[in-house]
Amino acid sequence: MAIDSHGMPVRLAVTEGTVADSSQAFPLIEGIEAQCLLADKAYDTNEIIAAARESGMDPVIPPKKNRREEWDYDQALYRLRHLVENGFLEFKQWRGVATRYAKRAASFLAICQLRAVMIWSRLF
Repeated sequence: MAIDSHGMPVRLAVTEGTVADSSQAFPLIEGIEAQCLLADKAYDTNEIIAAARESGMDPVIPPKKNRREEWDYDQALYRLRHLVENGFLEFKQWRGVATRYAKRAASFLAICQLRAVMIWSRLF
């Protein structure tokens, strides 16, 4: 799931439980206009960083401990990532989303989309 700086869900993708989150980064950030991409260490791959820079985003991703060539990232900006985590927490306040009761991926995606609509509807 992609979340904007206000904690609002922007894009959703449903995968199997064993799929790495970082493998879904490309479709989630493709076409989104943003200044920065805030992500945790799990998204520290050369491909994701290159895709973010190619899209005009500054990647704010701390390097993994086993990375040979470390880089500097804006630690003050990374502290704002808690807003994104709060968006995830609000999204998972529905028990059906948090525990994934739906047996089929299409049903779970529909529940997630409904939750996103409800979060967005509070703005109006």
